[in-house]
Amino acid sequence: MKAHAETVIAVHHWSDRLFTIKTTRHPSLRFRSGDFAMIGLEVDGKPLMRAYSMASSHHENHLEFYSIKVKDGAFTSRLQHIQVGDPLLVSKKPTGTLLWDHLRPGKHLYLLSTGTGLAPFLSIIKDPEVYENFATVILVHGCRFINELTYQKLITEELQSNPYFGEHVRDKLIYYPAVTREPFHNHGRITELIASGKLRRDIGLPDFNLKADRFMLCGSVRMLNSISKWLQTQGFQETKKNDFREYVVERAFVDK
Repeated sequence: MKAHAETVIAVHHWSDRLFTIKTTRHPSLRFRSGDFAMIGLEVDGKPLMRAYSMASSHHENHLEFYSIKVKDGAFTSRLQHIQVGDPLLVSKKPTGTLLWDHLRPGKHLYLLSTGTGLAPFLSIIKDPEVYENFATVILVHGCRFINELTYQKLITEELQSNPYFGEHVRDKLIYYPAVTREPFHNHGRITELIASGKLRRDIGLPDFNLKADRFMLCGSVRMLNSISKWLQTQGFQETKKNDFREYVVERAFVDK
């Protein structure tokens, strides 16, 4: 696999389970909001690569990746010790299925994520085109514990003051964090919050319908399967290649 050797410019450890890496970005690298790349480390003279969504936007001059720490993971057990100045391999041709224009036109765009599945949606909510094509963008982030609700300052403060699209964020972006294992005002799994109607009631939007609502899913296999099944019972269909429908799913990720 062809890859650029980027340089780590920042590392932030959110907790003992989660961290973010920022790297340089090769001028020739092109990607779309929601895409992922293969990133890697040299191990015993060979590249060890895994798929990671870009948390940075296609218009930013750096790359950003959001990762969980897996103690015995072949990749993240090494990646979590990376430091500023270290090299990180990044594949030259990002790809992915989380593309907003691979959905039929709609009014409300729901970005449904658990854990580090938040990453591609951090890229998408920085994309002015998304706000130009949807009246409302709802970012839902489900985690086990409150301290895993990362990037809240970016989502609720920093993006609103962006000189290029901050007005769109203020007018159109709704952020809905949810927690399953601690008391929290939005308590429960995303599927339950959707199926019960609590999520819609909390954000003040009408019942789901095929003409208005579109969905993008990224997170745990359990979440992807349960929400996909629920959506299908409601008549929503998944985009397959060029047959654009009402929801898209990223299935490229496995335990790292």
